[in-house]
Amino acid sequence: MSQETKEKLLEGALRTLTEQGIAKTSARSIAAAAGVNQALVFYHFGSVDELLAAACRHGAEQRVSRYRERLGRIGTLAELLALGREMHAEERAGGHVAVLGQLLAGAQTQPRLAPATAAGLELWIAEIETVLVRVLAASPLGEFADPVGLARAVAASFVGLELYEGVDPGGAERALAALEQLTVLAAALDELGPVAQRAVRHKLRRSTRR
Repeated sequence: MSQETKEKLLEGALRTLTEQGIAKTSARSIAAAAGVNQALVFYHFGSVDELLAAACRHGAEQRVSRYRERLGRIGTLAELLALGREMHAEERAGGHVAVLGQLLAGAQTQPRLAPATAAGLELWIAEIETVLVRVLAASPLGEFADPVGLARAVAASFVGLELYEGVDPGGAERALAALEQLTVLAAALDELGPVAQRAVRHKLRRSTRR
């Protein structure tokens, strides 16, 4: 029963963030959403901030596990972007973008939320990094790209686009289209013959030494 109550509180916290925003998220509103006594927030988590931090990790683990198998099958940057588009639509429709936006906003004024929000994002970053290491290994770009940094850039771009779409859907769509153009360029490099790929690598090496 204790674990069941904790699950209810975690889900209640996420639902409250989605529906009411962080400004109205309190022990009372979370307990009401969870259908439990308000005192159980403090019994199980110690504080509302600690509950929100746990809910952030809980929500991220749920979302990442949903896509992990499909991420494991990705073989090109174009496939990664195509899945990203699907995730973009599904995450926004499910209200998960709203939760992330509230947590990011809350972390600016409630420092205890920042590590948990970063840890939740790190779950996504780790999955993306694994994909990029695999995809870039056979590409002329692989020698020069930093999968660790690139994974963080991809995650940050995804978060930004998710939030940006709420105020400028057309602009967000153009940004996604621009990313698709980059994947076309990467695919063209992958399709070059061995001689041409060596030439590209040589040029890139010279450029990076400057």
